[in-house]
Amino acid sequence: MEKYDHKTIEKKWQETWEKDGIYKTVEDSKKEKCYVLDMFPYPSGVALHVGHPKGYIATDVYTRYKKMKGFNILHPMGWDAFGLPAENYAIKNKVHPRVAVEKNIATYKEQLGKIGLNYDWDREINTTDPEYYKWTQWMFLQLWKKGLAYESHEPINWCPSCKTGLANEDLENGHCERCGSIIEKKPLRQWVLKITDYADRMLDDLDLVNWSPYVKDLQRYWIGRSEGLVFTHQVKDSKLTFETFSAHFEQSYADSFIAIAPDHPLLAELITGQENAEEIRSRIEEIEMKRLTDGYKDKVVEGVFTGRYAIDPLCGPDMPIWVASFALSDYGTGIIRCSKYDERDVAFADKYDIKLKDVDCEEKAKHYLDLGVAKKKVMYKLRDWVFSRQRYWGEPIPLIHCGGPARTDGSQGGCGVVAVPESDLPVRLPEVEHYEPTGTGESPLAGIADWVNVVCPKCKGMGKRETNTMPQWAGSSWYYLRYMDPKNTTRMVSAEREKYWGNVDLYVGIGEHITRHMIYARFWHKFLYDQKVVHTKEPFPNYQKTGLILGADGRKMSKRWNNVVNPDDVIERFGADTYRLYTLFLGPFDATGVWNTEGIVGPRRFLEKVWRLQENINEQSSEPATERLINDLSEKVGQDIEQFKFNTAIPRLMTAVNTLSGKAHIAPRIYRDFLLVLAPFAPHIAEELWSIIGNTSSVHLSSWPESNDVSIEGSSPIALPVQIGGKVRTIIYVSDDITEDEVKEVVLANEKVMEWLGDKIPRAFIYKKGKVVSIVI
Repeated sequence: MEKYDHKTIEKKWQETWEKDGIYKTVEDSKKEKCYVLDMFPYPSGVALHVGHPKGYIATDVYTRYKKMKGFNILHPMGWDAFGLPAENYAIKNKVHPRVAVEKNIATYKEQLGKIGLNYDWDREINTTDPEYYKWTQWMFLQLWKKGLAYESHEPINWCPSCKTGLANEDLENGHCERCGSIIEKKPLRQWVLKITDYADRMLDDLDLVNWSPYVKDLQRYWIGRSEGLVFTHQVKDSKLTFETFSAHFEQSYADSFIAIAPDHPLLAELITGQENAEEIRSRIEEIEMKRLTDGYKDKVVEGVFTGRYAIDPLCGPDMPIWVASFALSDYGTGIIRCSKYDERDVAFADKYDIKLKDVDCEEKAKHYLDLGVAKKKVMYKLRDWVFSRQRYWGEPIPLIHCGGPARTDGSQGGCGVVAVPESDLPVRLPEVEHYEPTGTGESPLAGIADWVNVVCPKCKGMGKRETNTMPQWAGSSWYYLRYMDPKNTTRMVSAEREKYWGNVDLYVGIGEHITRHMIYARFWHKFLYDQKVVHTKEPFPNYQKTGLILGADGRKMSKRWNNVVNPDDVIERFGADTYRLYTLFLGPFDATGVWNTEGIVGPRRFLEKVWRLQENINEQSSEPATERLINDLSEKVGQDIEQFKFNTAIPRLMTAVNTLSGKAHIAPRIYRDFLLVLAPFAPHIAEELWSIIGNTSSVHLSSWPESNDVSIEGSSPIALPVQIGGKVRTIIYVSDDITEDEVKEVVLANEKVMEWLGDKIPRAFIYKKGKVVSIVI
């Protein structure tokens, strides 16, 4: 028998599968569909590391299994190639983003191809393809026509390093999520989407999705709905007024002072004219900087008195207005009433010797609305989506500003803002050789006169294109729909195909981006539902989180830490099938795992055992115990795949191989069924062995083996306690004539046993026949 040569086998079958097109998705409305989606990658780096494809391998196993179960599979892949990651990489390396993206995509595709993933590359999409972003622009125009996209001139989050505006969701503790710079507040003209109009629906419809409680809670937290009362206040000795929002208005009778966020736009007017205005302003900047850098950890509170007072519309004395580190401008109105009933307020009052009143206005508190001092209002932590980026590498916003002479009221003349006709989409990015961010608040597009200056489609006068571009999240908010119908030139997706493929049946991706991405995608989907483009209320009813794979040092893989492992090197040495098995064997799929190249030897030895099994095939009938083993294997492994418990499925396969290796005779049907169960996990070796035993069609086009009832004469089932560390942890049921080796295999494949063992290594295995099994750790 020839030695197991993974290089020859894997290259051979990858070429054959591509030539035969066995992964091509066929529209077949008579078959039950299964749409499985991977969160598509950002091709902003030069290569993938071994942790990146974890989710892709899992969905590959899952879709191969579902195909064998008779489902019509849609399992596509594409590229989220616009946005800051690609642009920053391109600027750093002094290349055009398109050149960098195309090069990186080619590398990524080559790497994914070596893993043997079953993607239908005929459906590949790229968010930077004008034929794709034509429909992203079309979507924006529909939002604009419905009044859900509007221009704003309010201060926004500005990254001084990336030189662009950012949405709240792009920040991490006051820092740019991409580069880590401390953000500033900068007044800029930008386009904003009214995502808050859909906030309640996004909250209510969480009941329609089958996500983990943790992921649902993240959505609820980020949307942050609060019901309460808004009080209107007048600043004493001034015409200034402001509003405060209170979700706990029943305690408002005891409110004693006002706290305002250090970045609130009202502050400039509030402190103007104060004798120590410069000192106050300096202190405010100090508080804001400290808040951005360390978030005032451990409940530390800081503030400064503005020198102003507010008239309390309820009762009692005037309320001093303080700038406070704990007040947030992006929650409520950014100004809050404070009292003795809040621990944080008390700590602040104690620190700055603010007197907290202890008066009984409770009866009045019951009639706030009747008194006319307050109004009901719903507030959200979620803010409308800042949709402008002052960068080049993004989808152009399809609007034209028609100038004309300014009106007497100072407003823009001409036709104002006009939509690019849908027949003129896509609005393509202009070709440039080199560019840098302006840093002035304008996109680099603003300096390209030939592109900016256009004829107004409404009055035929002169106009200028919108020069802000869309954020990276735009293209990724609807990409799952385009996979259904990627070549359609008249619609983003046809009604027929959307009706058939419907929801994504299973969405798999890392948790780092899931909150923001899900909020944006759900918002767009609900709008498309209102426009009757889609027929479902939620795009992703089932989501599976992918746990990270860390470097051997326990840190996230990064060139900075010199702990990156390239999958190409692993595949070259051990093979793609071994890499696939090891990746899924590291632990629970949604948990963080640590890569250790030495550990990959185990899965490699397992495949070598599988390779040698072919020596034991003969026509002699198999033992009932072996029949039972294969029946149980196909059933249990199928269940594991459905539940993404790959780290329990693979030990079951290993146990089965150990048992079969000890048999002098393996019946062809037993061997055949074993290869079918192995095929989703190790597709190359399974295909090779499948062909060796005489099959001419692919193992991946075959059916999953069904369990057969096997009666075992001369044996009776017994309950066998399993002790781990001296305590009974579970009970297994086996035949009374089972051997010690067979008991060991069954025990070590048991899910509860594996959970108890965790990362502990069994030191000894003791079997008292028919009585108990003890595992010493």
